[in-house]
Amino acid sequence: MKIASVGEMRSMDRFAIEHLGIPEDVLMENAGRAAVSVLLSRTGIRGKKFAIFCGSGNNGGDGLVVARLLHSRGGLVRVFLLNDSEKFRGAAATNFEIVKRLPLETAQLTNARPAGRHVAHCDVVIDAILGTGLDRPVSGLVADTISLINKGGKKVLSLDIPSGVNGNTGEIMGAAVTADYTVTFGLPKIGNLLYPGCDVNGELWVSHISFPPSLYDRDDIPVRTNDAMALPPRPADAYKGAMGDVLFIAGAVNYYGAPYLSAMSFLKAGGGYARLAAPRAVIPVIARRGREIVYLPQEETEAGSMALKNKKALLEHSAKADMVVIGPGLSLQDETVNLVREIAATVRKPMLIDGDGLTAVAGCPDSIRRRKAATILTPHMGEMARLTGKSLKEIHADKIKVLRETVQTLNACIVLKGPHSLIGTRDGNVYVNLSGNAGMATAGSGDVLTGCIAAMFGMGLSSDEATRKGVFLHGVAGDLAAFKKGTDGMTAQDIMNALPQALKEDRSGRLQDQYALPDGV
Repeated sequence: MKIASVGEMRSMDRFAIEHLGIPEDVLMENAGRAAVSVLLSRTGIRGKKFAIFCGSGNNGGDGLVVARLLHSRGGLVRVFLLNDSEKFRGAAATNFEIVKRLPLETAQLTNARPAGRHVAHCDVVIDAILGTGLDRPVSGLVADTISLINKGGKKVLSLDIPSGVNGNTGEIMGAAVTADYTVTFGLPKIGNLLYPGCDVNGELWVSHISFPPSLYDRDDIPVRTNDAMALPPRPADAYKGAMGDVLFIAGAVNYYGAPYLSAMSFLKAGGGYARLAAPRAVIPVIARRGREIVYLPQEETEAGSMALKNKKALLEHSAKADMVVIGPGLSLQDETVNLVREIAATVRKPMLIDGDGLTAVAGCPDSIRRRKAATILTPHMGEMARLTGKSLKEIHADKIKVLRETVQTLNACIVLKGPHSLIGTRDGNVYVNLSGNAGMATAGSGDVLTGCIAAMFGMGLSSDEATRKGVFLHGVAGDLAAFKKGTDGMTAQDIMNALPQALKEDRSGRLQDQYALPDGV
């Protein structure tokens, strides 16, 4: 499903009204009907008490439609206006005139306190205060009303996006409504799906409010959900080399987990042949756990990391591989950093760079931007800051923009890891991944992801497809592990061990609906 910025959504609204001839009143009516449909299924309406908080824009107009429709279904409705009713325009003004003529209680708020007792005695609160256009911190009456709603302890439905969330970034602008349900209109907004805003949606529902598919499914909307794609079939006559031969360059003294998890996860996710090039002293420790991995002992520096003198042998090994993975647990010893940069610049095979490898190439971006073969980078936020030279604050302010720019600058497919990881591909598209959970914020989880992406490439997907599929299945494995053990105390080993089940669930076809946003209300 496509995901719209605030500007893209406004453009769609204008096109629908001006070129398709869909009246603004119809769009607002459809938005209200979608919200009422969710309320009907989740809270019930007849005999229930509703407190509806309306701003002066179209979001407030949507709230007025909801008030009228709830009243028609036997709901007991009280409307609170946070602005002078004279500020309503267009369809919002029309709906206010209708509401005035109905036997509904309507009150103009100058402070939030008078609405407190009504919230205390209602069943459901409707948040129609701000919508998606917020670009500065909330304050005054709006901030006080948000606080009142959040302290009320009632079920809350937000229209389009919880008030206080930036529609383009997911940033909470000082304070935001914590909703139980959010109905977004046209398309989900970026702020609906990026944290921390995503965390206050509650259940997210999508209504296209009568837009034709040609309007919202356009190629020029670059952001979309990372929807499930089919795994390649596993041939009955497959052999290990046909399912991917991947060289992992990883590990250093005291860094045993990263090389093991990345190489073993490749096998657990369906990959065929894992070769692990690691310092000689590291391999016996790893081999006790990973007997299925093929080991390539390498010369060490005095600090126990990979020595530069291994370059020739590693290039020879890489020539035999389908993909090279470099970085997990390599350390940041100067000699090893130089080795990473020279390998990255020289290897002609698709390459995935993770962990310490990312820090190494961040100091020499030419080592990757001039590569002809596909490059995949998997940074967390700190590593993204090093790759871009930007602060964490700058990246958080517009993750999508920073990701798209960095993909082009470094000529690489990039996974920006985190809750709802973002995948930026070289064609300019960005995919928001919806699988996974908070328990996956644990040491080694990224190494499992590395192996999973490599396995998808080994199974025959393109580098971009493999990245998307690997991120998705990694999240599914995390969800399966959480279902079994809970999110507290989940380890990377738990996620890795769930990978075969994740693949089984994926091939069954059950995941497509499980991770899709509720659509069409």
